[in-house]
Amino acid sequence: MLEDGRAHSVMVDLPAQEGGHSSGTSALELCVLSLAGCISTIFAVVAHKRHLPYQSLMVALEADRPKGAPTISSVRGTVRIRTRSDPAEMETALRLTLRTCPVGVIFERAQIPVDVRLIVTPPATSSPAAEPPTA
Repeated sequence: MLEDGRAHSVMVDLPAQEGGHSSGTSALELCVLSLAGCISTIFAVVAHKRHLPYQSLMVALEADRPKGAPTISSVRGTVRIRTRSDPAEMETALRLTLRTCPVGVIFERAQIPVDVRLIVTPPATSSPAAEPPTA
């Protein structure tokens, strides 16, 4: 069990095939989850500062770890966003996010390529009401 000193904890374990009990995510999986979390939170901050409202945001990442390799070699994934905002503006927000996300900087310094593609879709409702502000 890992604790962050702020009353939050995470169970970390290895999969059974790697000698663990699979009672929690692995440390490498937690790294990728941390990257996804960082992208989603930093994107929210960037979008808010740029006045780009959106309805929903989902980050999905996959990491490659070659058989026998000690760590992951690359990460790829998507950021799906529902918004009426200009897709080009959302691309800019994602580019700024990837440049400033602290966990992404760790991946960059470790020379682990991260390729994230933006998918913009219109909001679920077709009503003309304004989208709720981002966090």
